[in-house]
Amino acid sequence: MKKWIPGIVLVVLVIVVVGFFIIRKNSRSYQGDIPVSQPVDTVAKVLPPPVLRFGLPVDSFVIENKKVRRNQNLSDILVKYGVSYQVIDQLARNAKGVFDVRGIKAGSAYSMFLANDSLRTPRYFVYEDSPVDYYTFQLTGDSLRVTAGQKPVISKRKVAFGQINSSLWNAMTDNNLNPILAIDLSEIYAWTIDFFGVQKGDWFQIIYDENYVDGNSIGVGTIYAARFNHMGDDYYAFNFDQDGRTDYFDEDGKSLRKAFLKAPLKYSRISSRFTNSRYHPILRIRRPHHGVDYAAPTGTPVHSIGDGVITRRGYQARGGGNYLYIKHNSVYTTSYMHLSRFAKGMHPGVRVKQGQLIAYVGMTGLATGPHLDFRVYKNGTAVDPLKVKAPPVEPVKKDNLVRYEQHRDSLMDELMTIPIPGQESEQIPVADVIHSTPVKVQ
Repeated sequence: MKKWIPGIVLVVLVIVVVGFFIIRKNSRSYQGDIPVSQPVDTVAKVLPPPVLRFGLPVDSFVIENKKVRRNQNLSDILVKYGVSYQVIDQLARNAKGVFDVRGIKAGSAYSMFLANDSLRTPRYFVYEDSPVDYYTFQLTGDSLRVTAGQKPVISKRKVAFGQINSSLWNAMTDNNLNPILAIDLSEIYAWTIDFFGVQKGDWFQIIYDENYVDGNSIGVGTIYAARFNHMGDDYYAFNFDQDGRTDYFDEDGKSLRKAFLKAPLKYSRISSRFTNSRYHPILRIRRPHHGVDYAAPTGTPVHSIGDGVITRRGYQARGGGNYLYIKHNSVYTTSYMHLSRFAKGMHPGVRVKQGQLIAYVGMTGLATGPHLDFRVYKNGTAVDPLKVKAPPVEPVKKDNLVRYEQHRDSLMDELMTIPIPGQESEQIPVADVIHSTPVKVQ
């Protein structure tokens, strides 16, 4: 019996060792009922999404980026890449209703997508009609489709502030701001502030969006709020949507739109004011000048200051030259003189809208230089255009007042954080906020 003991012990040891390794292996594979993660080298690698340009995968093509040259058309561009006239003609037909190929403009960018092989067969032609809009021409296959597309536009919320030393336009450029803000601001306050009379030391604050495509600015978007300090008085403007229409209102909910524009043209200077005794430079006599002369280059657009009907149009060789009269209502009539020419369709009986182009600045009649002689008549009597106070249009409705006040207060708080020129160190600027949702630019 003793001789079997060593063998039995050996068998037991083998069983114990084998059992130990089996248990250890199982403990590595499971923790309770939860599987343990597999080694890193067995995990499937996640490939990054393809890089797209105009909706096409960049890695699949050889891309050539160029610009349309002067007098170049679609055929000129595509023929050089070996596209047949038959295909070009079919593309032009298929493009109808999507894009007029005759509208291709010199200086516009285009991209040619070529096959990524030795033949470099042209596959797609993409024409950029604007910084946002583009058109894709499929050059191979049975369909030869032409489709419209838009680049994503990112809107960044920004703030602007500055002080006027010479003009609103220069104030924008001096502060490295988009000068288009000057035009937008003058339009918002067109019925409130005479921008021909802004003073040195006037200042402004603006909350607005700037639109970007591919990281490049393409212009100003919505202006949400503004504060313009003119001769020590604050003029507020808050963008508010009322009954589906967006307009600007002051801090009391009154509309900034009035019955008349403050001036009939933009960015000029007043060369002569309303007076009962002005020395005429040509006639060399003193006589009344019942209007305002705006000096501006020949061809400067002239706009109607309000809705109305054209009552008179004509020419005075020894007076106002080409002139136009507009009757706005039973009280007010305006006249525009020394015009170089009239806008298309401007004849007696035609109804015009506020801000509509009606003519162009000139120096016809008795004039020593190009300017607009602008006059306002109240009940048939000439009045000083710079002193006319037109009534405002509809204010914020009572039903919308609570919502407007909440909206106004939020924007007012934001305006208060924007630096005031001359007091920048005491203010905290608002940080840029990026709107990730793409917006359509008109």
